[in-house]
Amino acid sequence: MFQKLVAIEPIRMDAQAQQQLSEYAQQVICYEDLPKNDEEIIRRIGDADAVLVSYTTNISRQVIEASTNLRYIGMCCSLYNPQSANVDILAANQRGITVLGIRDYGDEGVVEFVISELVRLLHGFGERMWRDAPLELTGMKCGILGLGTTGRMVGDGLRFFGADVSYYSRTRKSDAEAAGYRYLPLEPLLEEVDILCTCLNKNVLLLHEAEFQKFGNEKIIINTSIGPSFDFEPLSQWLQNPNNYFICDTLGALGTGEQAIALTRQPNVSCAFQSSGMSAQAVTRLGKKVLENIRRFLGETGALS
Repeated sequence: MFQKLVAIEPIRMDAQAQQQLSEYAQQVICYEDLPKNDEEIIRRIGDADAVLVSYTTNISRQVIEASTNLRYIGMCCSLYNPQSANVDILAANQRGITVLGIRDYGDEGVVEFVISELVRLLHGFGERMWRDAPLELTGMKCGILGLGTTGRMVGDGLRFFGADVSYYSRTRKSDAEAAGYRYLPLEPLLEEVDILCTCLNKNVLLLHEAEFQKFGNEKIIINTSIGPSFDFEPLSQWLQNPNNYFICDTLGALGTGEQAIALTRQPNVSCAFQSSGMSAQAVTRLGKKVLENIRRFLGETGALS
């Protein structure tokens, strides 16, 4: 059992899951606002031996080195690799601190968002319609950048509606190709598809000026990534063509600052300003996975009472 567990920011666990935290720590403190800086994070952690964090706050090397009692960091958000994490995992590992994250808790909602937004735009069910006549997804040439769990689920959804789906990924996916997916290198994929869905890890940018030129006009980009999958200026230039459309759920998937906010006012940009992956069901799955990680850590260290 932990001596003291601190959630340093809102962690999006439901009330039942948060109550269960007290089963694994003598003292539990949950903050409901975001810390302003490293000094505030260090103050909140104090003498805690366990910390929970979502995706909105970074735990830096400075914080880790100042938190001398810390032995466990639970990420209440997706952890794909150290490079995309908002926790300095290298610094944590150097001090013997275990960092565990979760995956695959909100993908179902993302798939529903992609299908819903594309159907609305193709048919003109909302304020906008992509082409002069309503279109189905049937036969539509769609490309997936990043065929991880989310990318595969989005691709399966598109293929269910009859879309012609190709993908580009760092590694070839033999199981996907056996199921009917077609692999293309990045440039040929961009030239061929009309709809591009980017399902990349945080901080992975694949679309630069040259890629937008290859992609061309009268096309659609829908970004499901936590952050941008592109350089901002080439995207902004590409969106000067009113027949190009960009779709995302959160503002963070478009960028940060006033420039990103200004783009959301353009008629060919659609931002829902809420996470499609955080349904009530996703919150329940998140809480279960966070608790499973705590039990796993305490069980492995022999500290589970």
